[in-house]
Amino acid sequence: MSGQNIVFNEKERMNIVITGHVDHGKSTLVGRLLADTASLPQGKLESVKASCEKNGRVFEYSMLLDALEDEQKQGITIDSARIFFKSKLREYVIIDAPGHIEFLRNMLSGASRASAAVLVIDAVEGVAENSKRHGLLLSLLGISQVLVAINKLDALNYGEEAFRKIKNEYEEYLNSLHVKPVAFIPVSAREGENIVRLSSKMPWYQGKTILEVLDSFHNLPSNEDLFFAMPLQDIYRFSNDNDERRIYVGTIVSGGVKTGDFVRFLPSNKEAHIKNIEVWNAPSKTQAKTNEAAAFTLKEEIYVKSGEVMVKADENALVHASSKIRANLIWLGSHPLVFHKNYLFKLGAAKVNAKLEKIERVLGGENEQRSDLKKNECASVILSLSHPAALSSFYDNAVLGRFVLVDNFDAVGGGIVLENIREENAEKGNFEEELFTLLKKHFPHRFTDQNQILYQI
Repeated sequence: MSGQNIVFNEKERMNIVITGHVDHGKSTLVGRLLADTASLPQGKLESVKASCEKNGRVFEYSMLLDALEDEQKQGITIDSARIFFKSKLREYVIIDAPGHIEFLRNMLSGASRASAAVLVIDAVEGVAENSKRHGLLLSLLGISQVLVAINKLDALNYGEEAFRKIKNEYEEYLNSLHVKPVAFIPVSAREGENIVRLSSKMPWYQGKTILEVLDSFHNLPSNEDLFFAMPLQDIYRFSNDNDERRIYVGTIVSGGVKTGDFVRFLPSNKEAHIKNIEVWNAPSKTQAKTNEAAAFTLKEEIYVKSGEVMVKADENALVHASSKIRANLIWLGSHPLVFHKNYLFKLGAAKVNAKLEKIERVLGGENEQRSDLKKNECASVILSLSHPAALSSFYDNAVLGRFVLVDNFDAVGGGIVLENIREENAEKGNFEEELFTLLKKHFPHRFTDQNQILYQI
């Protein structure tokens, strides 16, 4: 009967990130989940135990994950490992993210792919500075499904008082970040208490196990159900055999489109109808959908640039042309983020210069006036862009709401767009429009359409 249950929903998959301070027991927790749900390759557990016995080492469940030589030497998780396991409800991809402060960049990369998170805290050590920093990152990435596992209760005789103290402290901290955990669970990953079965050693806890809470999480809505959006990567032209087509290419990040649809490009607001969906060495098609690399020809001749975003003109696409944004940002650069300096802002296919205009609040820090943002700090900031860029709030479209900042070819920061800050006349002063106005004034009979100028350029 249990086999039938596993097959029933095996197509559903969820990405979950496991994070926490170094040595707080993340890898042990994941190892326990793999072992206690019989998700390991046949004979794997026995072979690792036998190897430990042969070499006179004490077996630890974390050893099931120590595949990288550097990890074995240093005793810390360096990269974001991907581990697969199944419950009776669904298939999981667990991302074991690094907890050491030097590997925050890797942790950020791992967590960005997750729908939910498990944050591990050592009951003996308590809430570490990195525990707070990882909470900040989850807040920064907009992960709302969070489970906090307070680990190593076996070292404290499974006492309730220590658990309550840490729970109250960390819950108050997460609330300040507007993160509301689904559950706090007292566990012993090493002994397997409250992982897949309720522990008889902690009768004072009557909540769910780790596995039960994981199974209660929900996958995020598919981008296929969102509005159509495609960052324009490039425009191709071919001169062979008198081929005059302009082919507009990019990867669709949400929604879908078909031939005949009326589309708009942002921030230029140029509009046209889709003539064909172009394919190479493949059957012709009339539709394209999320995650497809697509190529289009248009009925009307318009001039647009790479970096713009194509949306449906008659759809309520939550994409805005913005030159000023409010964002949550984590700074990873060796030099501080400072005012009045140009950084390269990259979002989708768009690349524009950006300056720090205001640090509104350092997340998790004191509400004091700050003149810069130092390495590994997170903040709510206002960024001013040199030219309008088409983007979304992260909560409307995660792909078009996530950006990176670059300084001297080095990615030094990343974040999510919270909102577009509207400015009066923010989109005026467009060079193309100014040039068209000037030429039309002096040559009224020659130039009647802005596109005529742009094609001649």
